[in-house]
Amino acid sequence: MKKIRLFVLLLGMHDASMAARPFVTDDARLTNEGKCQLESWTRRYNNSTESWALPACNPFGNFEVSLGTGVAHDAQGVRTQDYIVQGKTLMRKLSTDDWGWGVAVGHIQHPAVNPGPNLFGNTYAYIPISRSFKQDAIIMHMNVGVLKDRATGNHKTTWGVGSELKLSPRLLGIVEAFGDNSASPFFQTGFRYAIRPDLFQVDMTVGKQQHGSGDSRWLSLGIRYTP
Repeated sequence: MKKIRLFVLLLGMHDASMAARPFVTDDARLTNEGKCQLESWTRRYNNSTESWALPACNPFGNFEVSLGTGVAHDAQGVRTQDYIVQGKTLMRKLSTDDWGWGVAVGHIQHPAVNPGPNLFGNTYAYIPISRSFKQDAIIMHMNVGVLKDRATGNHKTTWGVGSELKLSPRLLGIVEAFGDNSASPFFQTGFRYAIRPDLFQVDMTVGKQQHGSGDSRWLSLGIRYTP
């Protein structure tokens, strides 16, 4: 479960609206004012599976809150559950052929490994930066942040770089690298397809940790519902 745990920590720099699925690297965008969205996905490794559901809402216009949970199972039948809460605001809104940036702060909770009345877990913060090129045909995202690991007391520098490539009006190509300063980076590539534009999307990615074993490979399938 160690690889899943590491990936979940990096995920907190989020896959979510934290970042629009299937990114782990976040973007400088928010859910529409007064609206909510739901993202859900399953990630399959050789010896384990994790599943997540992550709703996000923007009640005031420039503050988005995300609250979700994930469950992981390994080949031996061990089950763990994680919870995540995050707030994000924008300092500069992303627009076509321009750039934007924001600030996000979140908390990942692992009840199984953090006993006690407060159940404190890992806290993180990061800055998402996005840049649009060629009428949004290419949009680049970059994150830099810090995470405090409660189990060890260590602070880690986190990072992510990703790009959206518009292949057709409904199809986006995804290329991404992300990680922290304590381990080899992760890479993934895939696509996002809008079954109904601005409402319902599906996505798929494949990925692996650089220099990682076969157990670090994954296949991810997800949906994004944005009413």
